[in-house]
Amino acid sequence: MTARPIAASPRAAIISPFVDALCAGGLSMLVLVPLLTLGWSHLLLLGAGVQAWLGALLNMPHFLASYRMVYRTRASIRAHPWAAIYVPIVLLLGCIGTVVAARWTDVPVATLLTISSSYLALHYTGQAWGMIATFSYLEGVSFNPTERRLVRGSLYILMTWHVVWFFHLGYRQYFDITPLYHGLTALTAVALALGLTGFSLQRSRTGRWAPGRAWIPWAAIFVWYAAMARVGLPALFVVQIAHAVQYLIFPWRVEVNRTRREVGAGTGGHERLVWHMAVYFAVLLAGSLLAAIALPLGAMAVVTDWLGTRPGQVVGFSINAFFNIHHYFTDGVVWKLRNPEVREDLFGHLQQPARR
Repeated sequence: MTARPIAASPRAAIISPFVDALCAGGLSMLVLVPLLTLGWSHLLLLGAGVQAWLGALLNMPHFLASYRMVYRTRASIRAHPWAAIYVPIVLLLGCIGTVVAARWTDVPVATLLTISSSYLALHYTGQAWGMIATFSYLEGVSFNPTERRLVRGSLYILMTWHVVWFFHLGYRQYFDITPLYHGLTALTAVALALGLTGFSLQRSRTGRWAPGRAWIPWAAIFVWYAAMARVGLPALFVVQIAHAVQYLIFPWRVEVNRTRREVGAGTGGHERLVWHMAVYFAVLLAGSLLAAIALPLGAMAVVTDWLGTRPGQVVGFSINAFFNIHHYFTDGVVWKLRNPEVREDLFGHLQQPARR
């Protein structure tokens, strides 16, 4: 008996074509494009309380879901020792040092936040390419090396813009890179042209346009960065939520597919799958509330008592940077479509039954 690969078709999806499109960036564009077009971008300025709850309910779960990918089994930990062990240890030591050093200087915490913010640019654009590759794969539309370089080249320009945007806003009291920032902002038009050329060449070669679900994450990141350029740092939180929604359907699908393989088919297996996923979501939500709200507040109180007010204030930044940097590294390690195990976990629900 030999197993056949997935049948690429417009109906092949992570959840469904419509839900995939919404989560991959469609929903964020439905919100952001009207706000930016109508000049209502001030509505993106959310209060601290709203940010805290949205972070706990959406942003933090996407961190913990990625950790579940790495720490699910001993075999997974052994397969990814840098993501599971070494990087977290280095980050933890760095964060502790940052908090202690805050009694005398802000340089370590500024460095930590700069690393996190710069790495974020690679993370966002890398995930956009991952969405493009995944949804193209599902519908059997491939990119040749030239087309891939053009589309990814457009994302590299956006990645560079993101890094310069951060330095332009975060360090302008120390140095002025306004001309560089404006130059890269103009260069995003070149990024748009590169991406469109890549998709067009693919259409000419294959006779088929890439699916809408592949176009959407590419277009969405242009919209996200337009919001960040228009509103500034406050818009980054809204973009983080859009990014988290984009991400969450993938570990959800992996969890379902892995669990289904373990419990088997049939009525009993279906009930166990439903129960498992209910527990999965409950633990994810509880852990997110703890990590996003209770943990920083408790740690701030303890450190304030031990080391003083300034180190206590730095605790929240350090915890946030730890989760961010570790997640970015983990995400780059575990999501490799060229890995057969990753394809089995992500696309196992689309496998055709074996034939004699």
